[in-house]
Amino acid sequence: MKRVAIQAEDFDVGGELAALEALGGGGVASFTGVVRGDDGLVALELEQYPAMTQAQVGRIVDEAMGRWPLLGVSVIHRFGRLEPGARIVFVGTASRHRTAALESCAFLIDWMKSDAPFWKKEHFAGGATQWVAARDEDAVKAQGWDS
Repeated sequence: MKRVAIQAEDFDVGGELAALEALGGGGVASFTGVVRGDDGLVALELEQYPAMTQAQVGRIVDEAMGRWPLLGVSVIHRFGRLEPGARIVFVGTASRHRTAALESCAFLIDWMKSDAPFWKKEHFAGGATQWVAARDEDAVKAQGWDS
């Protein structure tokens, strides 16, 4: 099972986990990212180019499926304007053993944080906006998977 969805709509974490569990493996790992609401943030706006984003996320999912013995992967990333508390990303992996599920899930979310082609703009109370810059620590984590 391979699911890659780039969408504006919210997603059902329980449904995604149930689909992965139904594959009959011994381990399912997941990460759900939620928009933070600190420092006066009122919304996070995500832009992307659909064909490019789908292709690049699909490629990295294929890489994970080649590196670990996975039964299934589900990656969902939202775009558009999201308010604090909204789910933004889901990564779920299933394998016969926990190590493959956990490592591949960490690999995928590290890649999503550092290299997925999304542009994020923060909107603050009072009308101020700013583009989110890449974080060095995210790049360092993702580079750790290159070896």
